[in-house]
Amino acid sequence: MRRMACHLASRVGGLLFVMAAANIAQAQDVPPDVASGHVLTAGTGYASVVRMSQQSDARADGRLLLVFEQNGMTGVPLYVSNDSGKTWQFMQNVVDQEHAGDKAWQLRWQPHISQMQRDSGDLKRGTLLLAANATRNDERGHVVEEDLQLYASTDQGKSWRYRGSIVKGGGHPEDKDNHGVWEPNVHILDDGRMIAYYSSEQHKREGFNQILAHKLSTDGGKTWGSETMDVAMPGGVERPGMAIVARLSDGRYVMNYEDIDGANNGQVHVKFSPDGLTFGDPADHGTAVQTEGGAWPAACPVVTWFPVGGSQGVIVISAERAGGNGDTAGRSLYWNNDGGRGPWWEVPAPVQKVTGNIHAGWTQALLQQKDGRFLHVTSSSAPQLDQAWKAAYNVMLYADAPLNFDRYEAEDAARTNAVVIGNPHASNRRMARIAAAPYGKLQFDIHRDHGGAHTLRVRYEDIGLPATPRVNVNGSSVAASGSKADGGTGWNVMDVKVDLRDGDNVIVLGGAEHAYDVDYIEFVK
Repeated sequence: MRRMACHLASRVGGLLFVMAAANIAQAQDVPPDVASGHVLTAGTGYASVVRMSQQSDARADGRLLLVFEQNGMTGVPLYVSNDSGKTWQFMQNVVDQEHAGDKAWQLRWQPHISQMQRDSGDLKRGTLLLAANATRNDERGHVVEEDLQLYASTDQGKSWRYRGSIVKGGGHPEDKDNHGVWEPNVHILDDGRMIAYYSSEQHKREGFNQILAHKLSTDGGKTWGSETMDVAMPGGVERPGMAIVARLSDGRYVMNYEDIDGANNGQVHVKFSPDGLTFGDPADHGTAVQTEGGAWPAACPVVTWFPVGGSQGVIVISAERAGGNGDTAGRSLYWNNDGGRGPWWEVPAPVQKVTGNIHAGWTQALLQQKDGRFLHVTSSSAPQLDQAWKAAYNVMLYADAPLNFDRYEAEDAARTNAVVIGNPHASNRRMARIAAAPYGKLQFDIHRDHGGAHTLRVRYEDIGLPATPRVNVNGSSVAASGSKADGGTGWNVMDVKVDLRDGDNVIVLGGAEHAYDVDYIEFVK
C-alpha cells in the first residue's frame, strides 16, 4: 500500500485520558465512533508480536515482544510483556545500524518480528528476527530511498545485530516513477532456508504497478538470491501489496494480500503454496476473501492460522477496513475453518478501533493465549475530529478476548428477500431482517469437521408482530423446542437439536408469520 506522504509531529497529551476512558466500554454496547481497548502509547500502525520459546534463558519463555511503527525518525519501538500482554514495558528503539551516523536514514517502517523455529545458516533455533524498512529522507524530509533490512537477537531482544539487506529501492511513495520496496515478511522453510516476501514497485516499465515477490537466503539472511514473482497483475493498474504468509496444519502455506485498484478496491485475496515457494501463476489473483452476504475485508491484511475447532483449525484475517456490506471501520476479523475453501465469516475483533485515517488498523497483530483467548494489537485514530485524519496522532490499543468460531453472523449468510441493517445491540453491530414466508430466507453454508448431534441456537427478535424462525438443515425441517428472552436485551434465543454431516452443511432460516430480525446462529454446548 502507498505510504502517506506526510508524517506530522506526535502529540499524546490528553489523548490517553480520553482513550483510556473507552476501556470501560469493552463489555458494553459501544457506539461506532468510540474505540475500545487499552492504550499502550502513541503509534501510527503496523503491529507485530511474537511469543518467545526455546530461549537460552528459560525464564524468557512465554514472554511477548511487540513492535510497531511510530511517528518520526527514532527507530522501531520494541515493547516487552511478562504477563501475557496485560501490561507492557518499553525496551528500546531498534535503529538502523547499516547507516549509523547518517541522520537522513532510519529503521522505521513495516516491522515484522518473529522467532526461528529451526536453524538457518549460522543462526540457531530460538533466535529472534526483526525485518523492517529503513528509509532515507532528502533535505525536504521526503523519502527517497528504502532498504529492507534484517536484524537478529540471541539475547531475548536486549540487543540486535544487523544481518543484511533483503532488497533496496528508491523514490518518494507518491511519485509516479517511484520504484520503492515495502513490507518484508520473513520465514524459515523446512530445509532451513530463509525466505523474505515483500512488495516491489521496480517493474513499472514491464507493465506492473507493483508486484509481490520473494527472495531466498542460505546463510541466515546475510545475502539474498534472485527475485521470484508471486503476484503480478499486468496492465500497470492493479497494485497487489502487503503480503503476509502463514503455515496451515496440512503443511501448506497461505499468502494474503490487498488488491488495490482491482475490481473491488483493496479486497483481500489468498493464494496457497505447497512449499512456500510456488503460489501458481503470478497473474492469478487466487481466491477473494468474502462472506456469502457480500462483505469483504480490504487493505492491510494479516493472515494467521490457529489450532482451534476441527483438524483444519481456523484461518483468521484482519484488515484495515471492509467493503460490500462489511464494517467500513474494519472492526471485524474474517475466518474460515475449511482450509480457505467456501465462504468466510466475521467475528468482532477484541479491539474495536476507530478508523479516521488509512493507518488506523494498518497491519494488526493477533496471538492466541494459553487460556484460549486472543491478544489483539492495532492502531486507532485519535477521538478528536480535528486529529482523527492525522496518522501522527494515532495510538496503539490492545485487548484480549475469546473469539467465537461456533457463531455465524446473520449478515454473512446468503440472503433472499432479506436485508442487512446496522444495530449497535447486535453481536457484530449488524443484523439481517427477513421477509415473511414464503418470501424471505437466510442460507448458511457452513463447514464442521465433525458432524453428529449439535444444539443450534438462533438469536432473533420480532419487529412488532409474532414471528418464529423456521429452521431447515440439509433439506429437512427441524422443530424448535420454544424460545426465551435473552437477558432483557430485546432479543430472543431459540435452541434447536440438529444432526450434522461431517464436512459441509446447509442451514436455512426461512420466513416466519411476519418479518423478523436475526442476529446470528450458534452451536452451543
